[in-house]
Amino acid sequence: MRYVPAQEEPHIPSADHTGLAIAELVDGETPSEETIGGFLAKHDFPIVEGSRCTFVFRGPVDSVSLRHWVFGLPTAAPFTRIAGTDLWYYVLELPEGSRVEYKFEGTRGRRATWVHDPLNPHLAHDPFGANSVAHGTGYRVPDWTEEDPAARPGSLEERVVHSEALGEQRRVTIYRPARFRESRRYPLLVVHDGQDYLRYARLKTVLDNLIHRLDIAGLVVALTQPPDRMAQYRDSEDHARFVAEELVPLLEDELPLLGTPAGRGLMGASLGAVASLSTAIRYPDRFGRLLLQSGSFAFSDIGRHDRSPIFDPIAEMMNRYRAAPFGVAERVFLSCGTYESLIYENRSLVPLLRRTGMQIRFVEARDGHNWENWRDRLREGLAFLFPGPKWWTYY
Repeated sequence: MRYVPAQEEPHIPSADHTGLAIAELVDGETPSEETIGGFLAKHDFPIVEGSRCTFVFRGPVDSVSLRHWVFGLPTAAPFTRIAGTDLWYYVLELPEGSRVEYKFEGTRGRRATWVHDPLNPHLAHDPFGANSVAHGTGYRVPDWTEEDPAARPGSLEERVVHSEALGEQRRVTIYRPARFRESRRYPLLVVHDGQDYLRYARLKTVLDNLIHRLDIAGLVVALTQPPDRMAQYRDSEDHARFVAEELVPLLEDELPLLGTPAGRGLMGASLGAVASLSTAIRYPDRFGRLLLQSGSFAFSDIGRHDRSPIFDPIAEMMNRYRAAPFGVAERVFLSCGTYESLIYENRSLVPLLRRTGMQIRFVEARDGHNWENWRDRLREGLAFLFPGPKWWTYY
């Protein structure tokens, strides 16, 4: 069992520009158009220099602010205009390994507009659109999230499952690994918000690569996507019944699955993590593996004064479980970003789960509440829960 310690949140640095690339424009006479053009042409933006990240914007605006998703920092950090120009800049201290999603807010008169960083081509997508991305020193997009021509692709099959518990039809996507054989037996992983994991966290590519590289065992994965997450993910008895009593038995009847707790897993992020834990609590003998990412684990004694009432069912569930904790799985992998407000709830959950005797691995990352944070933790989480031959002696 391993606990990755908390990491320091970034802070706003002083106005000292010594050693920064922006100093060539800030210090001295007003830069010419040629000087500005040369500066923009020779740098990638934002400019990362050690622990400092310089954001640059050019345009005819009255003010510019950095809108980011880093909990604990001002939500609208103002840029400084270089006198005599339409060039603006802001310097953020960014710890090593950080990954930050952001937008620029420009104002002109009474109108304010949020835009992507025009100088930065890197975007991260989610169900609400896209954000620009800043990578701190040392951060690299994991190579196992990129298409690998050597990795044979698994297959996706769309199907519709009727649920008595939910009183509706539910679309489920089934992932089968490459070299799938009826003569073998496979673990089953049920993924909440599976379509979002496919679109925004490259889950199919990740599975193909990790199985090909022997990091994880060959898995059958059931990807679910409810029409109403709020109704079905906040400790819903009907949702838990659908997963545990309908979906899993159906797949185990039709596919060559292990059919044991150690061969069954639940996975989700944010509210999907809540749904995974809630289902495991209601069916503690069914699922031996849990992968919980940035869980929205509301407690009555954390943030209760400013928390929305929609989280009350989750708080009631968590308070019951905290009052009488028990083992719900053999292994649990949790991850959360240090730049999320949810880091406090997730940290506090770890010792509680460990006291039940479950094997717990908790990982923090310098990132926020977003799909690429969750993508980047998949290799470690899946290898801990369903290790491939490469990890058998380690786990």
